[in-house]
Amino acid sequence: MKKYSAFAVAREALRDHLGWERAWSSPEPQKKYDVIIIGAGGHGLATAYYLGKNYGITNVAILEKGWLGGGNTGRNTTIIRSNYLQDPSAAIYEKARSLYENLSQDLNYNIMFSPRGVMMLAQTQHEIRGYERTAHANALQGVSTEFISPQKVKKLCPIINIDGPRYPVLGALWQPRGGTARHDAVAWGYARACSDMGMHIIQQCEVTGVNTIDGKVVGVETTKGAIACKKIGIVVAGHSGVLADMAGFRLPIESVALQALVSEPIKPCMDVVVMANTVHGYMSQSDKGEMVIGGGADGYNNYSQRGSFHHVEETVRALVETFPIISRLKMLRWWGGIVDMTGDRSPIISKTPVKNIFINCGWGTGGFKAIPGSGWAMAELIATGEPGPLAEDFRVTRFREGQFIDESVAAGVAH
Repeated sequence: MKKYSAFAVAREALRDHLGWERAWSSPEPQKKYDVIIIGAGGHGLATAYYLGKNYGITNVAILEKGWLGGGNTGRNTTIIRSNYLQDPSAAIYEKARSLYENLSQDLNYNIMFSPRGVMMLAQTQHEIRGYERTAHANALQGVSTEFISPQKVKKLCPIINIDGPRYPVLGALWQPRGGTARHDAVAWGYARACSDMGMHIIQQCEVTGVNTIDGKVVGVETTKGAIACKKIGIVVAGHSGVLADMAGFRLPIESVALQALVSEPIKPCMDVVVMANTVHGYMSQSDKGEMVIGGGADGYNNYSQRGSFHHVEETVRALVETFPIISRLKMLRWWGGIVDMTGDRSPIISKTPVKNIFINCGWGTGGFKAIPGSGWAMAELIATGEPGPLAEDFRVTRFREGQFIDESVAAGVAH
C-alpha cells in the first residue's frame, strides 16, 4: 500500500493523478478463513483491523451484503463524545474518543476528526442535577467534562437563544475534547488498512445461513457460496436479530429507524456540537456548511431507511426555538438508519450460545462515536475467546442476571 502524504499528492499531480492505486482490493472469497466478520461497517472493519494490529490475525474475511459503509456508518450525524454516567459506558466511549484523536495518523488516512467540543443543554432543573452528577462521575472516571453556565453556553455558541419561552438554557454539560469526524472516511480508512494486511473485504455477499456442528460454528452460507471458518464475529447493527436467528439464538434487542437531515449549506456560524435533550434535538455544522440535525428514534419497530414527516416536524420545531437562525433554512437531504436497541440502551459485546460465534450489537443511536473502542474490545473477545476489561460488563447474559448498564435514564438520550 502506498503511503499517503503531501509528497505523494505532488508526485501524482505531475502524472495527471494516473498512478493512484485502489484503496482496497475486492477479491473473490476463499473457501476458508480463520475469522469471518459479518458486516463491513465501521464496527466490523475496526474489529478486523485490531485483530490484525493487536493480535496478528490476518486470515480474515469481512462480508458485506451491500457496499462498504453503506449502513449506519454512512447514515449518522458523526457525534463523538464519552460523557456517560455509568463506568462501563464511560470506559469504552473514552477509549474510542482517545483512539479517534490519533486515528488519521494510525491509518494514514484523514478521517477529519474535529475536537470542536460537545455541549448537552440543561433546560430543566432536573437536567441540571443530572448533568452535575455526570460531571462528578466523569471526574472519577478520568473523562474531562464540566458543567458550564448559560453565559458560557452563549459565548461558545453565539447563535443559540438561551432565553427560550418554554425551555430556557440553564447551563450545559461541556466536553471540550468531544467533536465530530467524517463518517465515510472512518470506514474507508479502516478498510484500506485491513486490505493492506491481506484481509479480504467482500461486498455484495449476503450471509444466508450459519453452519454449525455439535453447537460449534464451522462456516456460513452466502450468495457467493459456502465459506468455512473457525470463528465468526456478527457486527450488523439493526440486522443483528436476523443473523442471530440464523445461528439459532435470540437477542434482547429491537430494531427501529433513526432519522436525520441536513440543511442547505450556509456560512460558518457554529463550531460546536449542541444536544438539547429536553426538546430532543441536536445540531452541528459540517465542513461544507450544512446544519446537521437529528432527533429521536421511531416509536415502532421497523427496518426502514427512510424518514417520516412527523419526526422532521417535531425535531425542527423544537430546535427553531433554541436556534431561531435556522427557521428559514431549506432541507437539503433527509435519511434514516436502522438502529438496534437494548432494554438498557447499552451495547452487547459477548460470547453467544453457539461456540466461537461472537456478537457486537445494541449500540442504538450512539454507534458511530464508539467505533474504535468497540473494534478494540471485539477484537480481543474474538482473539482470546474471553471478554477483556472493556467488554466484560456488556455480556448478553446481563439481562438474565439483572446486571443492567442503564444509560437510557442516566444519559438522557443515547446519541
